[in-house]
Amino acid sequence: MSIEVHHIVDGPPGAPVIVLSGSLGSTLDMWEPQVAALSGDFQVVRYDIRGHGESPVPPAPYSLADLGSDVLTLLDRLGVERAHFAGLSIGGMTGMWLAAHASERIDKLALLCTSPLLGPPQNWAQRAATVRAGGTEAVADAVVARWLTADYLEREPETVARMREMIATTPDEGYIGCCAAIEHMDLRDDLPTITAPTLVIAGSDDLATPPEHAETIAAGLSRPPRLEVIPGAAHLANWEQATLVNGLLREHFAD
Repeated sequence: MSIEVHHIVDGPPGAPVIVLSGSLGSTLDMWEPQVAALSGDFQVVRYDIRGHGESPVPPAPYSLADLGSDVLTLLDRLGVERAHFAGLSIGGMTGMWLAAHASERIDKLALLCTSPLLGPPQNWAQRAATVRAGGTEAVADAVVARWLTADYLEREPETVARMREMIATTPDEGYIGCCAAIEHMDLRDDLPTITAPTLVIAGSDDLATPPEHAETIAAGLSRPPRLEVIPGAAHLANWEQATLVNGLLREHFAD
């Protein structure tokens, strides 16, 4: 059953809508670098995925169908029949599910630092077990170290501390529920059914979803996407290389 997620809308009413969907352990604040760049010409909708931020925390486990249905409910609440969608990590997985299973609601798609199959499954079961035993605090250091490059971690300690806090304050049940969604995900058979014009972005230094995962997505889509590997970026390429990513998103969605 879908839920009503917490969201923020920026940009002029009546403009084309872009929905931004974030990473496991993040809130809608992870899209701050994109708001100013996109909200002049688009209505930008950011939201906290279920179990994160200010959104409700249903009992775990969750599925990608749950996460996708939440987006459809959000679009219905906003009176939006069709929207662009940009998702990073689990947000990108949600975007692929939506483009495959609710294609009539998705116009153009941007997939950032994500994967159609992110195994092995036992890794996600183990991470969920770690969080159940010690809370999201127990994984915060390891996760933030994969979100950003070593140079950025050293150069921007205040931002790093903020990102770490974002992870550590994610509700345990919400994090565990989304781990289950990734654990049981396999979107490879869905890729050929996606018809939305697609931009695929990878971070050159992303250890969580290396560029090979973006290449797998590109190879599986029946409609050839634009594939870009961003230099000097780890998992949160949208934050670490915001200028490059913003330019790609604007170009893709404005075409």
